[in-house]
Amino acid sequence: MSEIDPTDHALATIASILENPEPVLVVRETEIIRETEYVVVGEQPAEEHEEHHAVIDEHPVVEEQPLVPEHIDADGYSKVGPGPMVAIRLKWTVHRGDDGQYYVHETIGEQSAPVISAPMTSEAAVRFVDAHEEESHRRFELLRSEIAGRSSLADYERKGEA
Repeated sequence: MSEIDPTDHALATIASILENPEPVLVVRETEIIRETEYVVVGEQPAEEHEEHHAVIDEHPVVEEQPLVPEHIDADGYSKVGPGPMVAIRLKWTVHRGDDGQYYVHETIGEQSAPVISAPMTSEAAVRFVDAHEEESHRRFELLRSEIAGRSSLADYERKGEA
């Protein structure tokens, strides 16, 4: 098995982030002056500004940002479904056609011919990929819990407790 599982890369990335965390930027407003102060977590604020900030709001104010950027360049947008083996894992990739429309290529494993969706807008293609990826994760978790339930029932029966 010469292929490296993408999950291994994801886990390695998460581990490296946890080992070397980036400084977190916290935005706070003072109650008196209402000027914004930027503080990097773990560092002390500058002493010269302390006299101006007598009372600091208990709750940090952070500009809300959507979890998904509002406009994504859909061409090349891709998601991979769950699964224990790369050979049977689903993948959805958005491609822009010559007609300016977007098409989603759905493949199983890396060597299969793609099933191509009907033409759609870039936003619709991204929603299509996200919806199918979420549904595949939901089904995978349902199947996994069903298998786990059956195995625990089999263990129960094997021990003669049934």
